[in-house]
Amino acid sequence: MRLAASPSASVERVAKKSSGGTPATKALTKAGIAFTTHAYEHNPAVAAYGLEAAAALGLDPARVFKTLLVELDDSPITLGVGIVPVDKHLDLKAIAVALGAKRAGLCPPVNAERITGYVIGGISPVGQKRQLPTVLADSAAAYDKIYVSGGKRGFDIGIAPEDLIRATGASYAPIAR
Repeated sequence: MRLAASPSASVERVAKKSSGGTPATKALTKAGIAFTTHAYEHNPAVAAYGLEAAAALGLDPARVFKTLLVELDDSPITLGVGIVPVDKHLDLKAIAVALGAKRAGLCPPVNAERITGYVIGGISPVGQKRQLPTVLADSAAAYDKIYVSGGKRGFDIGIAPEDLIRATGASYAPIAR
């Protein structure tokens, strides 16, 4: 059963060519994938970016997802992306298994920024410099819309989980704990 999205002040975007926006919104627009935009005032003193977004937007933290990069050992794939609710942790063993590796570790922040082209706290799973193997926590399937970073701090996008999977080539797996 999918849970309905809560109403919020946002704008639904569909395939309209535009020169503005973040790499994430440009990629979604180019792909013709509908999404909503949700801006909020980011407090630079806050380090828990995802929980800040959930509170600022008045959303259940289980519906707001963070994007984390992992480095993989003993695998032909060296990097991957895990997308989990902001009130959970990424299960490194589970994402390693989902990506066909023996071990996974979090990518250092400076490397994550260089690899994705986004800053920490604003890393979107969409529109990264290069497409990495991506896994979305299976809890996302319970919702008609989830929220992920739109590509900068203080900016999230609302998107159907199936559309996020289509945009990123992701698969579902139980990677949150």
